[in-house]
Amino acid sequence: MTVDKELITAQALAEALDLSVETIWRYTRENKIPCVELGSRQYRYKLDDVINALRGDVRENFAPYDTKPTKKLTYQDYLVIPEEPGYRYEILDGMLIREPSPNVVHQRVSRRLQRILEDYFWGVDYEGEIFDAPLDVTLLDYNVVQPDIFYVSGEQPQIVKDARIDGAPELVVEILSPSSRRKDRLQKMQIYKQAEVHHYWLVDPQERTLECFAWHDGVYSLVASGMDEDIVEHPNFAGLAIKLQSLWSNIK
Repeated sequence: MTVDKELITAQALAEALDLSVETIWRYTRENKIPCVELGSRQYRYKLDDVINALRGDVRENFAPYDTKPTKKLTYQDYLVIPEEPGYRYEILDGMLIREPSPNVVHQRVSRRLQRILEDYFWGVDYEGEIFDAPLDVTLLDYNVVQPDIFYVSGEQPQIVKDARIDGAPELVVEILSPSSRRKDRLQKMQIYKQAEVHHYWLVDPQERTLECFAWHDGVYSLVASGMDEDIVEHPNFAGLAIKLQSLWSNIK
């Protein structure tokens, strides 16, 4: 299929109009602006056509240049967000967060750590499961996250639904990237703490570090950490020893 060169993405349209991407998607869902559907949840726009639409009926009923969401977003809002190649989305505290898809280094480290965790938990919790992104996890009322790796224990079957995990996993692992470092260390840590995720790990391929936090009485404490070629042993998971060198080998 030949794609019109004048067609632009929702992100490009939002930047051109000084709007939020969420506003563009809201207008799209409500058929307030014209769009071209290229595939399932993939939309493109002609800037001139959109501007003309905003000068008409939309202008009478909405404030098209209001970049703040009118309400906190929920999982139901998340389900109708159009997909955009090269990006993934989460809802944190009711706000839509957009970031680039993971790169090769991220995926290599994720795959290696996931294999280690699968081998370990298979031996100590046969009914538990290790999952990885992209799989939605809904926490509290206004959070939809896609942790890089997470473990649902055999005592938590009630949170495993057909299309998502609805509740706090026992363990969540986030692998940091330049675009996610601040979000994972601050905003998501607060969300996981409030949701009572018992174990939260941060892996930093750039710094070659692993930090393991454990939840107790409403706060996270650092209970294990390591860097470079250290072997990290976790006090709450007897017999688990992670050789960090196995995560970093052959990555730049």
